[in-house]
Amino acid sequence: MPKPILILLFAMSLTGCNYLAGEDGPFRDRADDYMEAAVLPLMAIPDELDSYTLDELYVIPAQFSISALPIDGIPLPKPIETNRREGVIIQNLTDTSWIVLDATPGQVWPLVRDYWTQLEVILDYEDPGIGVMETSWLEVDSNLETRHKYRVTIEPGLHSGYSEIYVMHVESPRSEPAPLVTTWPEASISEDRERQILDSLSQYLADRNDVYQASSASLLAGSIEAERKANIVEDEQGRQVLELRLSYRRAWVLVRSALDEAGVTILENDRDMAFLNVRFSGISEEGDEPGFIGRLFNRGDGEAVAVEQDFSVRLVDTGGIVTVFAEPLEPVDDLPELAVDLLLVINNNLN
Repeated sequence: MPKPILILLFAMSLTGCNYLAGEDGPFRDRADDYMEAAVLPLMAIPDELDSYTLDELYVIPAQFSISALPIDGIPLPKPIETNRREGVIIQNLTDTSWIVLDATPGQVWPLVRDYWTQLEVILDYEDPGIGVMETSWLEVDSNLETRHKYRVTIEPGLHSGYSEIYVMHVESPRSEPAPLVTTWPEASISEDRERQILDSLSQYLADRNDVYQASSASLLAGSIEAERKANIVEDEQGRQVLELRLSYRRAWVLVRSALDEAGVTILENDRDMAFLNVRFSGISEEGDEPGFIGRLFNRGDGEAVAVEQDFSVRLVDTGGIVTVFAEPLEPVDDLPELAVDLLLVINNNLN
């Protein structure tokens, strides 16, 4: 092909690309179009219609910082839960009962709302950010003497991917005007009424096990997940500790049962003094018998032997947060990681 024709074809191709991908072309770059998006007013719902199902899924904060603090290193990813238990169960501790569910609070929130909708119960108050919803005053079992009201609280579980659901019940005589402001006590007025809702709600969730496992989550309720109740953190002295966002009573029961579940020998314990002395020798490998040593240490002759160490597991209650420490009863310089392993064993067996 003659050279002038090649030059002409090349020039036409450049002009065509500019026409297609240029500023006025049909395939222009739209990467920065979002910067010109207009802010529209919120959708107005007529008073006679129900608006509780409308959430602002992408909430823009009123004020945020554009500065970032430098970090020393890349944070490690969270470990995958290896001892996951599936299902919906009701747990009890003395006079307290709650539902444990293998789903995140963001997945649980819309299902609990659906539960009240199915019962044709109106919600007077709901805040997915803190996981609280309250019903209106209800007539229960055709009781004409008293009215009833329930509050459901959805909290993160001990570990990632779990939720806990609590129910509170109050009642008021019908001979008096319905209270405009509800004062919620520390315990339900009627444990039987509370238990009825717990049983009914747990059955409702269990029947929809396949639904919540595959359902989309509420973004607003998803903020609850940021504070799971069991975390291994570093204290002010640089020590690894287990932090439990629980009451001391429940924390003690959980730590004691976790040690039993892991096969760790408990030498002595005192609940009032908040300590358990245990004998620990390392993390068991998969397939080993409980208590078998996962970490072996070499003797001078080259033979691998298991090393046991006695530890004091202490619980310190600071009001709403219980910190668990693991310290050797006798200082041993060559086994510093055993204390951390003991905390990991406790954390992984919290049930």
